Amino acid sequence: MLFLWTKAFHIIFVISWFAGLFYLPRIFVNLAMETETVATERLLLMARKLYRFMSLLALPAMVLGLALMWMLYGGGEGRVKMPGWMHAKLTFVVLLLGYHHACGAILRKFENGVNKRSHTWFRWFNEVPVVMLLAVVVLVVVKPF
Repeated sequence: MLFLWTKAFHIIFVISWFAGLFYLPRIFVNLAMETETVATERLLLMARKLYRFMSLLALPAMVLGLALMWMLYGGGEGRVKMPGWMHAKLTFVVLLLGYHHACGAILRKFENGVNKRSHTWFRWFNEVPVVMLLAVVVLVVVKPF
């Protein structure tokens, strides 16, 4: 029963974290297009708050994910070897954490007024977590290897 509760809360926190990963780059698109100071400050405030909140959501998502891995693949009797699809999924999780931190670096550039990227670049950047989510879901559900 503990496994199922852990899994449920892991999924809830991952979904919540992804909401931020989807929306923050969209704010970057708007920041890259904005020319008015008042609007820019409002968007920066939104971006700062969202980045802080999604960072708080990522932490329990990771902790619960590690707990699930320990429950399934940790030491002890009856545990099984971690399959290849899980290694691939963890690779995407590491890439997503890197994406998350890249969002923080981009936010700091906007705050310092040194962003050099166009709104078009941020539109493409905004698609990265969609592709990664697709890969993770397919790996977890289909378990292709």
